[in-house]
Amino acid sequence: MNILILGSGGREHSLAWAVKQNPKCDRLICAPGNAGMAQIAQCVELNPEDGDAIIKFCKAENIDFVIIGPEAPLALGVSDALRAADILTFGPSKDAAQLESSKAFTKAICDACNAPTAAYAHFTEIEAAKAYVTAQGAPIVVKADGLAAGKGVIVAMTLDEALDGLDDIFGGAFGAAGAEVVIEEFMEGEEASFFILSDGKNILPIGTAQDHKRVFDGDKGPNTGGMGAYSPAPVMT
Repeated sequence: MNILILGSGGREHSLAWAVKQNPKCDRLICAPGNAGMAQIAQCVELNPEDGDAIIKFCKAENIDFVIIGPEAPLALGVSDALRAADILTFGPSKDAAQLESSKAFTKAICDACNAPTAAYAHFTEIEAAKAYVTAQGAPIVVKADGLAAGKGVIVAMTLDEALDGLDDIFGGAFGAAGAEVVIEEFMEGEEASFFILSDGKNILPIGTAQDHKRVFDGDKGPNTGGMGAYSPAPVMT
């Protein structure tokens, strides 16, 4: 198979490393890839968010299978465009990707299926958000609703931090991702992830992982897209 992986991060590098070992992989291309991925695959200059360009490339290069790594192409509907062009694709639809691209959407889904989650409120106006934060007090968690590369969450230990965070988000620090906010109760403890694959009808558990997001040691500093992760996560058994 000729396989195309979209993305340029550590996640996509790991996917490329694993795919390369599969005997079904005859040719591996990454777009745009990175220096590490270039050691095991062919890297090409192709925008992962440009569905039309990706389809054109796939047809020209006889790509059999596309794996989409980043959230942004999924949120833009690249997987839908590829499937509409009859190109086998790994990645959720634009509708399903809202679970990642909108925190308010995910909260609404959790409410609808009675899934336990932190108490929250959703705002589109800064003054209402500030009034809510002031009434709730700190510590409290302020989140840009959309995709912000893992940096749109502010764990505010003081009221001033929360209010400053709202100023930053609504002030454009995260672009369109900050047009709305979700404000959650602060819950202390360790965070871990449990992963499954699904085709829409069946589920396949594939393991656990723990991500460390704070920029400094000892869980200090602002959140990042991830300072490191490991699997399996000992806190989940």
